[in-house]
Amino acid sequence: MTTNLLSHPHLWLLLPTAAVFVVAGLVKGVIGLGLPTIAMALLGSMMSPAEAAALLIVPSLVTNVRQLLPWRGLAGVLGRLAPMQVGVVVGTLAGAWALGAPVGRWAVVCLGAMLVLYAVWSLAGARFVVGPRAQRWAAPLVGASTGLVTAATGVFVVPAVPYLQALGLQRDALMQAMGLSFTVSTLALAAGLALESRLPQAALGQSCLMLLPALAGMAAGQRLRRHISQPRFRLVFLASLLLLGGYMMLEQALAH
Repeated sequence: MTTNLLSHPHLWLLLPTAAVFVVAGLVKGVIGLGLPTIAMALLGSMMSPAEAAALLIVPSLVTNVRQLLPWRGLAGVLGRLAPMQVGVVVGTLAGAWALGAPVGRWAVVCLGAMLVLYAVWSLAGARFVVGPRAQRWAAPLVGASTGLVTAATGVFVVPAVPYLQALGLQRDALMQAMGLSFTVSTLALAAGLALESRLPQAALGQSCLMLLPALAGMAAGQRLRRHISQPRFRLVFLASLLLLGGYMMLEQALAH
C-alpha cells in the first residue's frame, strides 16, 4: 500500500519529505550524485523502501536528464557507455524479478561500506584506471552489477560511479556520464517496480510533487559548483562519497 502524502493522516509528511528532496537536490547539484542515496536514507524513517523508491522516480529522472546538458558531446558519451547502459537495464530488471521491491538492509550497509572504502582509497592517492581494452568486458559487467544493486537498494551509485571516474573523465564529462547512467538506471528501476506492481498511479502523482523541491535544491548546488576548482571538486566529490557511505551504514545501524 502506498502512503498518500495528501491524505489527512499523512499531510504532516509533506513538508519534511519536500525538505528531504531539497537537501538531496542540493548535494546532486554540487557533486552530480546523491539524490537517491540521501533521499532513500532520510525517507526510510517515514515510509517503506518501496514507497520511497516510487517517490524518487520523477525527481530522479528529471534531475538526471537535466544533468545531461549541454547536449553537445552527448552522442560520444552515449556511444562510449552504451554497453554499460545495456548491462544496467538487464541487471535492474533481472534483480527486480528475482528480489522484488527494494528492501535490503544489508545490501544498503554493504553499499555504504563500498563507498567508504573507495573514497578512502582514492583520497589516499590510489586511483583505478580502466583502459580502452578492459572497457570492452568491464562496461557490461559494471552495468549489470549496478543494476542488481539498484534493484536491491533503489540506489545506483556503485559500482557505476567508481568505474566512470576510472575512465579519467574531466569534471563536466563526468557529470554528463553520471547523468546518462543515472537516467537509464531510473527508467530501469521504474520498469522493475511496475513489473512488480509497486508503481501505482498515485505514487507517480506524489513523485511529481517532489520535483519542484528537488530542482530548487539542484539549481542551488549547481551555482555552488561553478565556484569550485577541478582539484577541489575532486576532493569534495570523494569526501561526499565518504560521508554518504558512512551515513548509509550509520542510518541502518540506528534503525535496527
